[in-house]
Amino acid sequence: MRERVTREEFFERVLHGQVPRGEHGELRFTRVSVPGREVDLAHVIGTSRESTCKTLGLDIGTHEGEDHVGEALGFMRFTPWESVVIAADVAMKAGAVELAFMDRFNGSLILSGEISEIESAEREVLDFFEHELGFYVCPMTRR
Repeated sequence: MRERVTREEFFERVLHGQVPRGEHGELRFTRVSVPGREVDLAHVIGTSRESTCKTLGLDIGTHEGEDHVGEALGFMRFTPWESVVIAADVAMKAGAVELAFMDRFNGSLILSGEISEIESAEREVLDFFEHELGFYVCPMTRR
């Protein structure tokens, strides 16, 4: 079993010549990514356009026939990915928002509705994840 080191420890060892090298002087290491407990995106788009809705696929599947043009859109991303299910529940209970898209396999959530409702729902999700679940949360942004 190999020793696990942080990125900083690794670079410190490389700079000081403490890392074993191959026969030709090459470095060999494996990088492993472990999902943290974080909300790393919380963004609100004020008014969506038809091209935005079509590109995101908000007019197909369970949303076929719905028109989300002119609504605000809220985007959020979570790790671990399954926590998006909890976020969708919190958001839906926080205000009059629609669940436009949710992917529990990559942690993506898109909400649609009035801008004030989207902002309120995202704030509630961020607050719940930070204070109740102990997640690192990013600030909410808006354009």
